[in-house]
Amino acid sequence: MTLPTPTLEPVLDLTVFVAAPIEAGHVTGLNSRGRRRVIPITGGTVRGQLNGQVLPGGADFQLVVSETCADLDARYLLQLDDAGWPGAHVFVQNRALRRGSAEDIAKLVRGEPVDPAAIYFRCAPTFEVSHPALAWMTESLFIGTGARFPDRVEMRFFRVG
Repeated sequence: MTLPTPTLEPVLDLTVFVAAPIEAGHVTGLNSRGRRRVIPITGGTVRGQLNGQVLPGGADFQLVVSETCADLDARYLLQLDDAGWPGAHVFVQNRALRRGSAEDIAKLVRGEPVDPAAIYFRCAPTFEVSHPALAWMTESLFIGTGARFPDRVEMRFFRVG
């Protein structure tokens, strides 16, 4: 028996604009230890198999666990402008891991540009959809890659086949 090798199908490219981080301090809890940072999402664009916009109002709830690594949990809403389902919404919960050298991470925190190749940024988005034609988004696994820039995050999501 030969098990199938997964394939990656590019599905979405997102540009997510962000405001200045809110530093909430060092936290402890049942499943969390580190420095809490909340980054408001102010808007953005979606291109690919779906097209639309990232609505303002979401946020990335980060737990900075060391000077080189952060656990990211971003939640935001997409509004589609595709002809088949104009105005349909997709809620995204995107769990991610970002790590890099202490020097490069410090630059990101200060809002300075860092070569995306120097930062490991991988994510696993899940979706809730408001239109039946988008149910396929809830019936597959997705992974992605991303890059943080001073004013935005750019990501590419892939469906695992």
